[in-house]
Amino acid sequence: MAGITPLPQTAVHPYIQPLSFLLGTWRGHGDGSFPTISPFKYTEEIQFSHSPNKPVIAYSSKTWKLSSGEPMHSESGYWRPKPDGSIEVAIAQSTGLLELQKGTFDAEQRRVSLKSALVGNATKVKEVSRSFQVMDGELSYAIEMATHLTSLQTHLKAILKKI
Repeated sequence: MAGITPLPQTAVHPYIQPLSFLLGTWRGHGDGSFPTISPFKYTEEIQFSHSPNKPVIAYSSKTWKLSSGEPMHSESGYWRPKPDGSIEVAIAQSTGLLELQKGTFDAEQRRVSLKSALVGNATKVKEVSRSFQVMDGELSYAIEMATHLTSLQTHLKAILKKI
């Protein structure tokens, strides 16, 4: 069309570049368990997106029961990586639970490790840790949780592929 100039290609912010391997939509299956609940299987979709030239990654996750497709859990938040390899993550869950996670990332190993600095609006959950790794085109993660009745232990683990 005459007179229309295409928008310039926007760059990934330098703080985001080391984690650009996460950007996109991932889908797969996971397993959940904890001493206070019955084990379960789920389907999950995680999206990591980036507003051009901003030093933050938007994060969202939705899960469904593997057997029926019924919606289960959702959460969203923001990942703020720093040039020194540290990262801050804020997550709001559909249950009302809020997490402020702090941790580190290793771009070469494609790994992110997080531990809760704050768990808000929680009567039972006392601590949450999350670890993510991309290897051979798959995003794997494990989430550990501690409550007022239990020590820190695996609650969720999943393997997802980029779609």
